[in-house]
Amino acid sequence: MTGPLALEMRQLLAAAFSPSQLEVINDSASHSGHTGDDGSGESHFTIRIESDQFAGVSRLRRQRLVNAALGDIPGNRVHAVAIKASAPGE
Repeated sequence: MTGPLALEMRQLLAAAFSPSQLEVINDSASHSGHTGDDGSGESHFTIRIESDQFAGVSRLRRQRLVNAALGDIPGNRVHAVAIKASAPGE
């Protein structure tokens, strides 16, 4: 089941990047009891996103763009977000 934070992240990323592929994967269960686990079940995520907007953009810049699109979610409302951003064909 997808929780409210995962849905919100999906909506924000879809609006910002019009991705050809987008996965928001909740990794929280594998971090249960670890640092940052707040018991909400939505503390750790992996994002896999493919968008034309990442063509010719460095990996660091892609990470920054995704984090900016997510607003206050990374580091505030979610403990950890792993980002795998690519352009089509990569």
